[in-house]
Amino acid sequence: MKILLFVLLLIVTLFGESLKIATYNVENLFDLEKSGYEYEEYIPYTKANWNNKTYRIKLKNIAKVIKDIDADIIALQEIESLKALKDLRFTLKQMGLYYQYYKIANLKNTTIKVAILSKIPFVSTHEIAVTSSYKYRNILEAKFKVGNEYLYLLVNHWKSKAGPESMRIVSAKRVRKRIQELGEDKNIIVLGDFNSDYEENIRFKRKRKHNDTKGITGINHILGTIHYKTRASQTKIDKGDLYNLWYDVESEDDRYSYIYRGKKEAMDSILINSALLDGRGIEYKEGSLHSLQKPYLFRKKSIHRWYIKWGKPRRHYGSGYSDHLPVIAEFTY
Repeated sequence: MKILLFVLLLIVTLFGESLKIATYNVENLFDLEKSGYEYEEYIPYTKANWNNKTYRIKLKNIAKVIKDIDADIIALQEIESLKALKDLRFTLKQMGLYYQYYKIANLKNTTIKVAILSKIPFVSTHEIAVTSSYKYRNILEAKFKVGNEYLYLLVNHWKSKAGPESMRIVSAKRVRKRIQELGEDKNIIVLGDFNSDYEENIRFKRKRKHNDTKGITGINHILGTIHYKTRASQTKIDKGDLYNLWYDVESEDDRYSYIYRGKKEAMDSILINSALLDGRGIEYKEGSLHSLQKPYLFRKKSIHRWYIKWGKPRRHYGSGYSDHLPVIAEFTY
């Protein structure tokens, strides 16, 4: 026993402790309380079949995925309400995974919101309004004490591809401004569903509907990720810029969290600043970034999303998970 404890202590001394952080768009987790902001197919107890049975199935399915991730901190997108977040948290607790700390960005009545579940206590949380318009969801900022340092998480869910790139640039500029306010020497992770591929600047050149910015993109140009396309071990980030951890995945074929019409895309990302790759304090663990690719999350060549029959009325079938895969990264401290 003493030998085992010595070995464990030696490992911690040599390699530091580990912190697992994830982001997951759960695809429309709505509760069963009618608020008036729901999408039509999520108005409870109608012919759409969103009821106690289908809600419980959705909760259990999403909880299964989160349990398989077992992150210390997980950022969530498309949560309708605090009630839905609490129900998910309770379902996870029943399955043996307890997140003591939780927060949702609910100061603006957008239909869906971002949230955090954490095993680590918050030092503070703060909602960042991108604009006053309901077209933009608030960013959720959380500050944590990790080891002897502070870590900041900014959870995002940018405008969907129903809108042009100029709308995502508005969100990107707000993120960049907040990083400057916090201080570029702080440990900062920007994560979530950006509705932008890690190489959006290349992909959207072919999509004239989205390209209303003369080729400029929020995730690449405004956040500065366009300057760093090498593996983490070969990358030195300038202060103010962010590095997209998808570039630390060796195989380009594995750089995805979403499949649209048979094509893989990385709509969800984890971005880090220079402080997390400077060899001191909290550090990104090289080679750890990946999307969760469990077999049950796929259906043939597609992601096994929550299944709704798209007729009139739209109807929930009570099967599936989300149209996104979770993205996971590990850090040491």
